[in-house]
Amino acid sequence: MPSVEITPHLYRFFPALENRTISVPAGSVAEVLRAVDELAPGFSDYVLDERGALRRHVNLCLNDTNVIDRKTLSDRVPEDATLYIFQALSGG
Repeated sequence: MPSVEITPHLYRFFPALENRTISVPAGSVAEVLRAVDELAPGFSDYVLDERGALRRHVNLCLNDTNVIDRKTLSDRVPEDATLYIFQALSGG
């Protein structure tokens, strides 16, 4: 099963994911995000916009490669992969 790693500041919004290994079934990035959302309801709303595309300031990496399809999230997440989810922090 692939694993999912998120940046620590996201635990503030999704404490159900803190201090646990996040393992979900392999599939598309969209399917993996849905599986994470089942563990922590509202997670996909936080990282996806109203059309289901990745929000502007959220980045995903599959092992050491950026996810290419930010609109339909069709990139495949293999069994032995790690999907890294991180939000860019910005401000003035």
